[in-house]
Amino acid sequence: MQLHGWGRFPGVTAELLEPPTRESIQKLFGTKKKHGPMIPRGAGRSYGDSSLADTVLSSRFLDSFLEFNATTGIIKCGAGVSMGALLTVIIPEGFFAPVLPGTKFVSIGGAIAADIHGKNHHTDGSFCDHVRSFSLLLSSGEIIQCSRDENRDAFLATCGGMGLTGIIINATISLHKVSSVFIKRNSIVAKDLDDCMDLIDQNEDSKHSFAWLDCLARGKSLGRSILHLADHCADGLQQPKSRVSLSVPFGTPGFFLNRFSNKLFNNAIYEMWKHRKNPSIVNYDSYFFPLDNIRNWNRLYGSKGFLQYQFVMPSSSAREGIREILKIVSESSTGSFISVLKKFGNANQNLLSFPTAGYTLALDFKNEPSVFPLLSKLDEVLLAHGGRLYLAKDSRMSEDVFKAAYPNWERFVEIKKTLDPSNTFVSHQSMRLGLTQ
Repeated sequence: MQLHGWGRFPGVTAELLEPPTRESIQKLFGTKKKHGPMIPRGAGRSYGDSSLADTVLSSRFLDSFLEFNATTGIIKCGAGVSMGALLTVIIPEGFFAPVLPGTKFVSIGGAIAADIHGKNHHTDGSFCDHVRSFSLLLSSGEIIQCSRDENRDAFLATCGGMGLTGIIINATISLHKVSSVFIKRNSIVAKDLDDCMDLIDQNEDSKHSFAWLDCLARGKSLGRSILHLADHCADGLQQPKSRVSLSVPFGTPGFFLNRFSNKLFNNAIYEMWKHRKNPSIVNYDSYFFPLDNIRNWNRLYGSKGFLQYQFVMPSSSAREGIREILKIVSESSTGSFISVLKKFGNANQNLLSFPTAGYTLALDFKNEPSVFPLLSKLDEVLLAHGGRLYLAKDSRMSEDVFKAAYPNWERFVEIKKTLDPSNTFVSHQSMRLGLTQ
């Protein structure tokens, strides 16, 4: 069948396996030669080709909740459980996910494989910093328990390892106790990039922080943005939220998103937030998952899909480097429809985890011929400033760029060879980046 990531580029023809139980997954490895190399896949929310292979093994039926201690806030669940399902179970008990991405449709297994980050990395780190342990099914059919104390190498390689070490069966996670799921949001207008980054630095005590950025603004307005700061309210309802969703039923025409429509959109967003009341009280759903209210929003980019270019640069060079990238993007014929700037705290010890101390900027580009030379040009700026790209969003990074930016890749390969000597777990991304053959 045809499969693709959330960016809808690239697409592949693959054999999709959907075993209904853990036991049936284990049995598959007795016939792995029949299926050939494979890659695990959760909800399919990675953007590029990290969960694409000739054979794809879905974890969607590993969706059970196994244990939940409402006193300690420790939960054990299957890798196929979604963030939305997790929130539905834990919110009534006064708990919240320690880290949330921009969508609640990500699976727990995918969150570990990508070591996802949220709007609170500067205060709470990435998702795997709150994972106590997980069960990992190896290509041999053996299931091992992994934590920072038990099978530590496997833990550090699997967290952020994009599914290349084995199949995550279940995980035990430490949750956050919260007084309310209502969010007190304060939105601040920033006139340019320096103003925005100054405001981010000045408000580091806010639990959650991100900035929407107008990547088409030029000159004195380069990097103009709206910074959204948030903390949980002191009290309020403890109920999961589900909004009525709009839907994009089909791919829009190729001309729908262009430089002119993007500019109109950016101007409208900037002017709207300039006149919004501050602070405001909102439900967690609208703050953390604004795009989830538009089902299949990825279709807005047309049938050829889009590419997201998310990078991090260290604090020492981030201002100069991000300014240079914004100048290149604003002067190009291709503009990003959605651009988000956040600050990261310190890196963890996971070998291929993306976050490191500095700033991360995510840019979306419609898939068209002009975008590839543009992104190659951005790669040069990125490496010159010591940055790297996010594997969960990548669909075209070169092997040279990857290996220059991820210094622990050789150690990762050593551990993978120990865990997966038959090289069973392979993705199109891992072959492109030289992690597997």
